[in-house]
Amino acid sequence: MVSDARDPDALLEELGECLRTLAQADPEQVDTVLLIHPWALADFYDYNEFLDEADAAVEVLGLEGEIQVASFHPDYQFADTGADDIENYSNRSPYPTLHLLREASVDKAVEAFPEADSIYERNIETLRELGHEGWKKLGL
Repeated sequence: MVSDARDPDALLEELGECLRTLAQADPEQVDTVLLIHPWALADFYDYNEFLDEADAAVEVLGLEGEIQVASFHPDYQFADTGADDIENYSNRSPYPTLHLLREASVDKAVEAFPEADSIYERNIETLRELGHEGWKKLGL
């Protein structure tokens, strides 16, 4: 879903709607939701602060343990990294995006691939091997 929200309050309202919709949907029909919000929270630090509100919305709706929110942003930066560190690119996206996932689906994926943590580590390793020049050559 592409949000028309222009501020955090409107985005939080849309997030609540998406969370309720996902929770009520048949998992065979709807298993995940991307809430792309190009006009709200363009500043990464504002976005990062909003993630606490997103987690609170999950809790308030009684969806803890059922749905989780993954985060992506054009300027994503992990703690203890520099803004231009290549590993940040693993969570970068063209627009700020909240990815709503059913925890049961995440659990199934982990069961199918028991070393799921290694995916993240390999992604970071690949990004480091590519470096900024390699990333640019990919045209992403």
